[in-house]
Amino acid sequence: MKMHLSTWICYAVGYVFITSGMLKLIVPDFKGTFISLGLPFPESTLFLVAIAELTCGALIISRLYIKLATAPLILIMFGALYLTKLPILLQQGLLAFLFEARLDIVMVILLLLIWQHVPGKTGSG
Repeated sequence: MKMHLSTWICYAVGYVFITSGMLKLIVPDFKGTFISLGLPFPESTLFLVAIAELTCGALIISRLYIKLATAPLILIMFGALYLTKLPILLQQGLLAFLFEARLDIVMVILLLLIWQHVPGKTGSG
């Protein structure tokens, strides 16, 4: 059975966010990372981001509520770029930024492609 490219993209994107969300919940180092970002309520923010990544990643893999699932992930990725990669651009320059932000940029592009081109079931039928 041949799968469409959009199905593979959904599986890849969902995989990245599910694994990222799981690691945020079980690896203690992430707590320190979120604290160092200066976010308000870093532990709660970490938990909410992890749950959003797990839930939205699972919905994308399941191809359910795709527009609803991609929106928070796009927001999370822009937040990650702003909070963790922009300082690299300002302190170390363009090449270091491009290297460190490569996965973030690819994920934003794939999320935008999913948002625009992948129809998802609404769960109603």
